[in-house]
Amino acid sequence: MTIDKTFVVIDKTGIHARPATTLVQTASKFNSDIDLEYNGKSVNLKSIMGVMALGIPTGVAIKITAKGSDSTEAIAALEDSMKKAGLAE
Repeated sequence: MTIDKTFVVIDKTGIHARPATTLVQTASKFNSDIDLEYNGKSVNLKSIMGVMALGIPTGVAIKITAKGSDSTEAIAALEDSMKKAGLAE
């Protein structure tokens, strides 16, 4: 099953090292393939270097797509993680 959800980055510094690490750690708990898409580019959300390379600023939309047996749980956990960190809504 494939699930995707769009979020708006609200952290004033965007997705930098600390929040990127949080997202990668959360994504890595799941078996699903999880991608983060921004500005027409898509990277594996389990890759800290890939996420950092996107240089995501504040105020932009990002899309997270999860494909696999635990995709629903993965999206829910990532959403929860981003809201708790004040990263996106």
